[in-house]
Amino acid sequence: MPISLKKGQKVSLTKENPGLKKVVVGLGWDVNAFDTGGDFDLDAAAFLVTDSGKVSRSEDFVFYGNLTHPSGAVQHAGDNRTGAGDGDDEQLIVDLSLVPANISKIVFTATIYDAEVRRQNFGQVANAFIRIYNEVSGEELLRYDLGEDFSIETAAVFGELYKHGSEWKFNAIGSGYQGGLAALCEHFGVEVE
Repeated sequence: MPISLKKGQKVSLTKENPGLKKVVVGLGWDVNAFDTGGDFDLDAAAFLVTDSGKVSRSEDFVFYGNLTHPSGAVQHAGDNRTGAGDGDDEQLIVDLSLVPANISKIVFTATIYDAEVRRQNFGQVANAFIRIYNEVSGEELLRYDLGEDFSIETAAVFGELYKHGSEWKFNAIGSGYQGGLAALCEHFGVEVE
């Protein structure tokens, strides 16, 4: 039975699942009925950050334009451009055993592609969630439903995996940002052309 998290709640992934090595982080969403007529293209990404809260190099940002971290620790499963259908819309596969020692957190985000041009925001997105499951067994370990707290934001931090001693934990964040992907990149120290 997966743990259903509330905003701000932290839970250990490895305490109850010793030997857990590979997990799949699935992000999903639906577009609500009041849509703008254009397709919504939400993009999942992961920022591998150091204790400073920033990336140490641009390759520490895994997204549709950089599908695999150089360490092999995080792999993006590919860009879903419509969000149609049930279940996960985009997935990132994380091998906890390959995460470099200087990385203290892996932050999972979603942004709306071309949000300003298409006049779209997270207020028009419903049923957004992040879930983590064991890649080997397929067992869902946790799920966090973001709720409907957004209005004008074009980017959201869903949650983060972080190392605490020898354990891997998950923190349900659910915070929104204006300025889309560029704002997130700036926040996490990724230089954008």
